[in-house]
Amino acid sequence: MSKKQFGYIGAAPTQSFNDSPSKYNPINATSNIEYLVIGGGGAGGYNNAGGGGAGGYRTSFGTGNISGRLSAVESDLSFQKSNTFTVTVGAGGTASTSGGSNGSDSVFSSITSTGGGKGGSNNNGVGSDGGSGGGAAAGNGAAGSGTAAQGFDGETGAGGGVGGGGGGAGEAGGTDGTRAGGDGLASSITGTLVTRGGGGSGANASVAGGDGGGGAGSSSSNNTNGSAGTANTGGGGGGGSSYNGDGGNGGSGIVILRTKAVLSVGSGLTYTRSKVGNDTVYSFTAGTGTVTVNG
Repeated sequence: MSKKQFGYIGAAPTQSFNDSPSKYNPINATSNIEYLVIGGGGAGGYNNAGGGGAGGYRTSFGTGNISGRLSAVESDLSFQKSNTFTVTVGAGGTASTSGGSNGSDSVFSSITSTGGGKGGSNNNGVGSDGGSGGGAAAGNGAAGSGTAAQGFDGETGAGGGVGGGGGGAGEAGGTDGTRAGGDGLASSITGTLVTRGGGGSGANASVAGGDGGGGAGSSSSNNTNGSAGTANTGGGGGGGSSYNGDGGNGGSGIVILRTKAVLSVGSGLTYTRSKVGNDTVYSFTAGTGTVTVNG
């Protein structure tokens, strides 16, 4: 039996080949990073003083109006392999008899959370603007203003040596009662629900600080200091009493990043790393430095 012959009817199709080898162009994968960035809290003021405002609060983690000042969550940032960015953890403001200081800004790449405003000092002293505004000292001083999409305003002062509460990430100073620091906001970016960004309470009211690390204001006794804001919450410091009562220092801020990428952390930054499901969480608690995306 002869073999069947197969062929084309009509002209055979043509096929051309490039003499040079094909060049493979790999696509650079993009890695998303979710974040929570909180600035350092403002210091409480001196002498019949206002509480410090919380550090600015910005986040892309979660859904709804749960970023600072009850604004909508922001968009994640995206990076390719070998990209670098800066992380800075803002220090809390330092209290002093000269009135203290605002908290310092915290930074993740293009995201900056403003340090909290310091509380007003001496009678009629104004609170400073910041991520959240500082409370005014006793009397007629104006409260500090918070930053849009980061935190709320502080509270004005009152008679009798009573200072105003500092603003928090979740509410204005004085919302929960006269001279109370504003409450912060809760986030589960680390896998555990934690409240941060509370304002410090005003002087001479014996009121606890705002939920989320705010420092308590002084008692009504003379020469009594306010309490410090809690470290790595951005909490504002409490206001100091009359007759040389000093304010509390503001709490330091924090930068938390959650991603499936591997990050290489440069020197100068203090951090911890943990796993939550398929994600890795990097919690930066002090310093400044460069971070590289390794894929």
